[in-house]
Amino acid sequence: MAEITIGGSSLSSALTDLLMADDIMPGAEPSYQLCKTVYAFHPLGGKIVDQPIKIAMSQKRLISIPNSPEERVREAFERKWAEISADIFIANTWRLAKIYGASAIVYGAEDVDTNAPIKPENLAKLELYFNSLDPLNTAGSLVLNQDPNAPDFQKPTVVTAAGQTYHPSRCLVFFNEAPLYIEYTNSAFGYTGRSVYQRALYPLKSFVQTMIANDMVSRKVGVIVAKMKPAGSIADRAMAVLQGIKRNVVKEAQTNNVINVTPEEAIETLNLLNADGALTTARKNILEDIAAAVPQPAKLLNSESYAEGFGEGSEDAKDLIRYIKHERETVQPLYQFFDNIVMRLAWTEEFYATIQADLPEYKDVEYTEAFYRWKNAFEATWPSLMEEPESKLVEVEKVKHEAMIGLVETLLPQLDPNNKAVLIQWAADNVSESKKLFPNPLILDYDDLKSYRPPEPPDEPEAPTHAL
Repeated sequence: MAEITIGGSSLSSALTDLLMADDIMPGAEPSYQLCKTVYAFHPLGGKIVDQPIKIAMSQKRLISIPNSPEERVREAFERKWAEISADIFIANTWRLAKIYGASAIVYGAEDVDTNAPIKPENLAKLELYFNSLDPLNTAGSLVLNQDPNAPDFQKPTVVTAAGQTYHPSRCLVFFNEAPLYIEYTNSAFGYTGRSVYQRALYPLKSFVQTMIANDMVSRKVGVIVAKMKPAGSIADRAMAVLQGIKRNVVKEAQTNNVINVTPEEAIETLNLLNADGALTTARKNILEDIAAAVPQPAKLLNSESYAEGFGEGSEDAKDLIRYIKHERETVQPLYQFFDNIVMRLAWTEEFYATIQADLPEYKDVEYTEAFYRWKNAFEATWPSLMEEPESKLVEVEKVKHEAMIGLVETLLPQLDPNNKAVLIQWAADNVSESKKLFPNPLILDYDDLKSYRPPEPPDEPEAPTHAL
């Protein structure tokens, strides 16, 4: 068993104990404990799991709620989203699914039975808590039905944590990859998705071997080889002392020092050129094997710089962008889970009362009607990782603005007053969205606009007549 000795005490290395085991062969499946150890201690364990999540969540989603008091409604949503730390819970649930193959997010409230549904309209009245659960927390409740004729075939239906069952409306099970029929996942204790480490376990073990080899090379690279002429077949004590002095001279020598050696003697270092080439090649191939097994772009693992960066659109960058786009699509169920909750927490009846007090068009609109109108219009899109320079973004908005003006000038003279107001409102909404050109929104009174009639031009005066 591998041990590390520090100050006379022996410390067992869990990573070495597990990954150096002879029974880990190609195709070996990681257990729950091994997945935890790889994530916690392996140099690539955290990177494989966390780096895609960090890149995917490095940008905020662009929230829009058309046909609403958009600025205020969006700000209320984003404020409540940050207040309950939704991003943190999404990242934790996503992370656990990648590590073990399955995870769950649940929410509850004090003095409310976990197995009882909570009416959506009551969510804002309760002090909610959220928990991200791993397969050990869920106590094997994610073992899916394998009957192909059952309605719940390969579908999670119940989540149980420490003996308490959560109502299906209050939880969401999230898998890393889709479950396979009769394919039991040891790390998740059920017929679920699978850990990102499952296919990569053997090359992850090989990577640890390269770490050990690197350590051996680093300890040997500074060894000095002194080729000295022997003292003779019979060396007395004086000659042995002299040889020791010569070795110390070599040992103490440094820059700006001068030492003497005979022509038959030489001072060299260990030749590790062959080891360097073999280690570099092996390490590179192992990283590519791990990347292929995870799978993710190899450059995410080996930390090589991108040839041109995201903005210039190199092929490497495009490959990463496609990968992150797929990751964002995969995690969409978690965002939808929190979107529905945050809408209820942010757009409360009290909040809607302030909207009615400030905006006359909502005075006769019931709260429920307005809420579902906003909910159905809610859109959340991810910005592109390939960010354009500021000047390019302004140029794009300018072109859109000119096209909009041309359309308005073409249609406006041909429309009745009601449709004129609709067209102008559409143009004003687009102007308000062009934050690069117009930082402040354009707000008009469209009711007055509908009833507005431009003054008739005065009649042309008749030409005076002159008597002959």
